[in-house]
Amino acid sequence: MDTVNHRLPLPYILCIIACFFLGPPENAISAERTTYIVHMDKSFKPESSTTHKHWYSSIVDSLNGDKKSSFLAGRSFTTTPSLQYTYDHAVHGFSASFGLEELENLKKSPGFVSAYSDKTATVDTTDFLSLNPFTGLWPASNYGEDIIIGVLDSGVWPESESFKDHGMTANIPSKWKGTCEEGQEFNASLSRDTNGHGTHTSSTAAGNYVDDVSYFGYAKRTARGVAPRSRVAVYKVSWAEGEYASDVLAGIDQAIADGVDVILISLGFNDAPLYEDPIAVASFAAMEKGVMLSSSAGNHGPGLGTLHNGIPWVLTVAAGTMDRSLAGTVILGNGLTLVGFTFFPGNATVRDLSLVYDKTLSACDSSKLLSQVSPESIVICDETWPVDDQIRQVTAAQLAGAIFISNSTQVGYFTCPGAVISPKDAYKVIKYVESSENPTVSIKFQETFLGAKPAPLAAVYSSRGPSPSYANILKPDVMAPGNLVLAAYVPSSPAGVIGTNELLPSNYALKSGTSMSCPHASGVAALLKSAHPDWSPAAIRSAMLTTANPLGNTKNPIRDYDLEFASPFAIGSGQIDPNRALDRGLIYDATPQDYVNLLSSLNFTRNQILAITRSEAHNLSSPSSDLNYPSFIALYDNQMTTSRVQKFERVVTNVGDGAAKYKVSATAPKGSEVTVIPETLVFLNKYEKQRYSLSIKYGWDIRGRVSFGAIIWVEENGNHTVRSPIVVSPVS
Repeated sequence: MDTVNHRLPLPYILCIIACFFLGPPENAISAERTTYIVHMDKSFKPESSTTHKHWYSSIVDSLNGDKKSSFLAGRSFTTTPSLQYTYDHAVHGFSASFGLEELENLKKSPGFVSAYSDKTATVDTTDFLSLNPFTGLWPASNYGEDIIIGVLDSGVWPESESFKDHGMTANIPSKWKGTCEEGQEFNASLSRDTNGHGTHTSSTAAGNYVDDVSYFGYAKRTARGVAPRSRVAVYKVSWAEGEYASDVLAGIDQAIADGVDVILISLGFNDAPLYEDPIAVASFAAMEKGVMLSSSAGNHGPGLGTLHNGIPWVLTVAAGTMDRSLAGTVILGNGLTLVGFTFFPGNATVRDLSLVYDKTLSACDSSKLLSQVSPESIVICDETWPVDDQIRQVTAAQLAGAIFISNSTQVGYFTCPGAVISPKDAYKVIKYVESSENPTVSIKFQETFLGAKPAPLAAVYSSRGPSPSYANILKPDVMAPGNLVLAAYVPSSPAGVIGTNELLPSNYALKSGTSMSCPHASGVAALLKSAHPDWSPAAIRSAMLTTANPLGNTKNPIRDYDLEFASPFAIGSGQIDPNRALDRGLIYDATPQDYVNLLSSLNFTRNQILAITRSEAHNLSSPSSDLNYPSFIALYDNQMTTSRVQKFERVVTNVGDGAAKYKVSATAPKGSEVTVIPETLVFLNKYEKQRYSLSIKYGWDIRGRVSFGAIIWVEENGNHTVRSPIVVSPVS
């Protein structure tokens, strides 16, 4: 990537590779001008232009009109077109600011494909994966040694202990083509992480080992990333002003050129068609280069159709809870003891304080009402208001603390002493208060318990499928731990708050979101890439999908936040299982041409397809909407009045040690019938391919319902099982 103005790729090198894009975005600096991303057909580059940058610069220069200057909010700017980035790997084209007249003139330029305005993205902000130093994926991959993970985020805090180089190989891998610089030109104030998001995601994916890490006494452990011997190249694309498509394109463009193996991006663009989604466009080029891109599903759940990054050629990751409980033990005056949820960061003492339950103020939605209670009291807050809001009101009332009744653990900051207890436990507490003359309570803080059940649960905030950008591929793909993940943080930003204004810094913080689940999956992808360097991104994704666990730690199906069984729209194939993904019997592979065939089947124009593929070298004459994907989704119209059959064709590749025989087992979605032909697949050799068809028959009586099932290919000797989820859903 070449840059113009002052956003320069001046990277910083630590034990790992950390790259930054300097300078905040200047998008929408004038009401008269808008930043556009322009796609060009590179075959039109004239011989007189020595480089693509020269060609694009000459195009922009030719659009320059009268030089004028103006002022906006005290800042001067020029009204001539301004080139921002040029792209040559993820896409062919550039980003620049234009007026409407200049944009119309640009469209007349030879080689013009398309242009659309810059977009803003939304950031999706114990070992529960059973990784073992003696067996499985860790030793098989040598902990991901020298795999390079490109992280597109808010930067990194290079001084963090998680980024020290002890145990790393001495030399940067020769495949790394980037330039990392340290010294006078490195402007720490512009390019380092200031909000902690990039530091948290990077260290989750590939942070080194750090002993005795905790969040103010909670979750004390040895911190490490999923792939602790991988290297990290961090591209700053998130700024205080926002996350812009032009920056994301520039980051992926540079990451491809630099030679990364896996790209981690925990942000996304809502409501963007594939041909205008910078992640979809740039990840196509990454996929062609063999680079795996792992993305977050978004934090707009639990409604259906809310996810972003539902892109056929990337991995889309949902978020779930862990079996670790951050706890506060509630001890009533009668001796009854309950374990509540809390991560109040202070070393508080709540001992034999008065416990108050007053229905006139138990909603805890007014600090004015709560102030009527003695400040040395602990109040009980009913399940009538979000816990986050109740905590704020109790804090503002300056009470000694509270007990919150809720099944939710979605809390930003625990600013007052208190604990969350479940509604089923609340009855005992309220009964004690109402039957006692002088009810009291004590609370112990800074406790951590393992083995919480049921776990994992689908996180309530995790965005659900089907994918708005392309609903005929089942998304999300998998679920990974995303709730209250402990990882490295920036000491310049508060990790905790006590009261209304006491800010607490920490080098490690607890964060929740699909931003936190995506790095777990990215780390697993890095480990698989190290263990199987010849696998394509589709093969790695297939291994993760077909081995994901649909069962929780109670050996029952994973449940949603409301304790109903979770559908694949919430969890994909299930919780990622790294060790099973290592030894994969069958994989569903896909080539770039397969994705082009899919694009050709859509109602896209030639230029819209070209914006994604960048080249007409691909064959557009073989449209097929039936991608060789390791999951199935049948969409129906709620107005249907007769039965319908939808058929899928799949090809599986034997990546086991040799000859193998598999038989299929099918669990049909409720109200449907599933037929698989043939029911047995016989492989004589490794890498041999076999084809099968799957048909789903469903009738009008399922209208309005989402139902789901699965097929499992079981090897005759029991060594491998290959599972694919099935969903039948209304289009809406």
